[in-house]
Amino acid sequence: MKQTATVARKARENPITHDARVPVSMTVNDRVRTMTVEPRTTLLDALREELGLTGTKKACDRGECGACTVHVDGRRVLSCMTLAAMQDGKRVTTIEGLERDGNLHAIQAAFIEHDGFQCGFCTSGQIMSSVAMIEEVKAGWPSAATTDVGRSFSIEELSDAEIRERMSGNLCRCACYPNIVNAIADAAARS
Repeated sequence: MKQTATVARKARENPITHDARVPVSMTVNDRVRTMTVEPRTTLLDALREELGLTGTKKACDRGECGACTVHVDGRRVLSCMTLAAMQDGKRVTTIEGLERDGNLHAIQAAFIEHDGFQCGFCTSGQIMSSVAMIEEVKAGWPSAATTDVGRSFSIEELSDAEIRERMSGNLCRCACYPNIVNAIADAAARS
């Protein structure tokens, strides 16, 4: 609710004209980043064009493929369907922010080990969605494939069918799905 009030206040203070820009400050990959954007600028375009973080891919630009998946405050979002101006004060993690001290995230390493990519265009979105999906499983969230949604789900119950359902918003034109599922299953088992 506070975020909506902040956006509304900024809109009142800065009436939109065709060339108006609004200030946005967000923490991206653990660094506070401030920029001014046109109010209709998507988070995807802000990340790529304003901040030079091109690991997040622009593919369908319609929220259908998942290649632009990033984390906002720990939740996966499609950055092509999210306005940058609404992310003021939020924490954003992109594929560039997963590694720590030169070490790949466990999901990144598993994708390499299991050959979970071919052309690589969808890979950053697949990896970002995988990381969030494993956290959702750890939190006990059921999916549409969960047989008993009345009880908490556990990581030990993460079957291939569960992984496929939970990753269904991320498309791979090269059809590397079996290897992607294997990579996620391996990383989840290790977590």
